[in-house]
Amino acid sequence: MLPLFILLIPQLLCRGGLPPAVMASSSPSAPFFLFLVLSLYSSPSHSQSVKLPFHPEDIIPLLPRQLSWPVLNSLRSPVDLLPTFVGAASATNRSLEWKGACFYQNTAWIEFHNNSGSEFGGGTLHLKVAKPHSWTCMDLYVFATPYRVTWDYYFRSREHTFEIKEWEGKAEYEYVKNRGVSVFLMQAGMLGTLQALWDVFPLFTNTGWGEKANVAFLEKHMGASFEVRRQPWVTNITVEDIHSGDLLAISKIRGRWGGFETLEKWVSGAYAGHSAICLRDSDGKMWVGESGHENEQGEDIVAMIPWDEWWEFELTKDDANPHIALLPLHPDMRAKFNETAAWEYARSMDGQPYGYHNMIFSWIDTIDKNYPPPLDAHLVASFMTVWNQIQPAYAANLWNEALNKRLGTQGLDIPDILVETESRGSSFAELLAVPEQDDWLYSDGKSTSCIAFVLELYKEAGLFDPMASSIQVTEFTIKDAYSLRFFENNSSRLPKWCNREDDEELPFCQIKGKYRMELPGYNTLDPYPKMNERCPSLPPKYSRPTNC
Repeated sequence: MLPLFILLIPQLLCRGGLPPAVMASSSPSAPFFLFLVLSLYSSPSHSQSVKLPFHPEDIIPLLPRQLSWPVLNSLRSPVDLLPTFVGAASATNRSLEWKGACFYQNTAWIEFHNNSGSEFGGGTLHLKVAKPHSWTCMDLYVFATPYRVTWDYYFRSREHTFEIKEWEGKAEYEYVKNRGVSVFLMQAGMLGTLQALWDVFPLFTNTGWGEKANVAFLEKHMGASFEVRRQPWVTNITVEDIHSGDLLAISKIRGRWGGFETLEKWVSGAYAGHSAICLRDSDGKMWVGESGHENEQGEDIVAMIPWDEWWEFELTKDDANPHIALLPLHPDMRAKFNETAAWEYARSMDGQPYGYHNMIFSWIDTIDKNYPPPLDAHLVASFMTVWNQIQPAYAANLWNEALNKRLGTQGLDIPDILVETESRGSSFAELLAVPEQDDWLYSDGKSTSCIAFVLELYKEAGLFDPMASSIQVTEFTIKDAYSLRFFENNSSRLPKWCNREDDEELPFCQIKGKYRMELPGYNTLDPYPKMNERCPSLPPKYSRPTNC
């Protein structure tokens, strides 16, 4: 979606983000200059009567790094990479108006033509921009249909045009004629977007810098707290005290998976990003069932792993700095747990692919109450369109099959899915919110994400009885799982080694991690029919109505 910025990434990395001369500057007048600019901009008398030749945010990046970065970091974050949907430019309605990041008065419309002499012709997107807040600012836009995603930027007050020489056949022509071209605004502007891109990098880096970035993101956007625990940060576990059905909640805060989990936590409200389950076999040996285990071929699969092997990996080889909590089942749940049925299910899934098909659908339950601003269903559709063009096989694995299941169709790709949805008088937002069904079979079998695998095993083991048939556990997030009233509620029954070294008594056992784990809503909800099928999840409180 942002090819220009992608091309700039290597230069930013090599140069440390800003030109060396700027970074090395230590002019004594810089603090006064920064103060003067900010004071001038914030003065009511000036802001109402005089248009500045520049906006403070336009020039802050040009100041010495030790001055500019703290200010920019307070103004921008990785979330600023997300475009905001402002509307659809159509040929029949010129009333689409919005306020941009730079230009405060904007309108857009589409004009059809046949300059190419093709069967369905093309079109001209008109975008009129006016009233900039400064002389140096610019607005950056992304334009999308189900068949294309492109972009442009504007820094002059006038009517701009963007040419689409030829539509991708009748389907795109009909779609644009009826629905228009979606217009997305990069709210941060050019420099803000570059800054946000720079802030995204550390989330996925396997460094201390990356860990701090993930911690800062979760503190800022979720209100999470990261209190340092007293050492040692690893518990001396007695494996005999762990039982079949005990849940492992895992939070990774650095590297590739750390960055991915941070974004997953933000959209879902979960304070853990991965999960696994303990199972003891008939010989008394403890195993860990995990969907998302990487095999020797680098594939993510469902796997049953001996406890010693799994624990050794987490202690010595997992470089994502995993924080791990053991959530013991309540004695009543443990008595109800059918170990034979659980093993039968676990063996049937052993070696199956990780559940990419339904990974995102456990989070999206409503039309508009699961998307942290500026994320929305329009942006999700645009993102899927991009991936459909870049990696069609990958897109098919992630969401095409699942969306076809919801439509009752087969083999449609994203453009066809969007057109089919509109033809039925529905919307893509409504389609995304259709509940996943546990019994859906995909091209590679049943699909279970990490927590779906755990909860399917709980379901087979009888923990959701007598209402198991009316609960779709593939609709549960990790937060939904640890909120179930399945776990120990009497701290005196927890293992003696549980939280022995911690200053604070937790209702579960944190067995690894520098920071104290928190699981808001832990062990509070009893199962009910159609649980978690229509639940909102907006930060920072992630409030949910009763029985959603």
